Amino acid sequence: MEYRIDDHKLEALHFIAFVNQVWPGEYDPDKTAKALSRTMNFTAYDGQKLVGCLRVLSDGCFFGTITELLVLPAYQKQGIGSRLLQLAKENAPTMLYFGAQPEAEAFYEKNGCKKSLQSYVIDKME
Repeated sequence: MEYRIDDHKLEALHFIAFVNQVWPGEYDPDKTAKALSRTMNFTAYDGQKLVGCLRVLSDGCFFGTITELLVLPAYQKQGIGSRLLQLAKENAPTMLYFGAQPEAEAFYEKNGCKKSLQSYVIDKME
């Protein structure tokens, strides 16, 4: 497994093909490229195949958040998510806050993350 820290070579179309295997949706390539350019991208590759990605959005001084941690289903439970999380802890410029789905809480606690604030959402009116 090859892990990359702040993977600037991650292309939007490659990321969209990957993310649709984990979290299917309608992802605009231009918006995805813009989003990827604004985050620190920690990636895991099996050869040329993107199998895991963790993205960090940070102001560089005080606040950072993990926007998502995704691993292809066939590669889950092999330590890839844990390694990506460790790389983010070691290389993000700030402490990290993030929300987690209830079914993922045990994973984060196993990896030394502490439960903190309740999260809330403000929907963008369109």
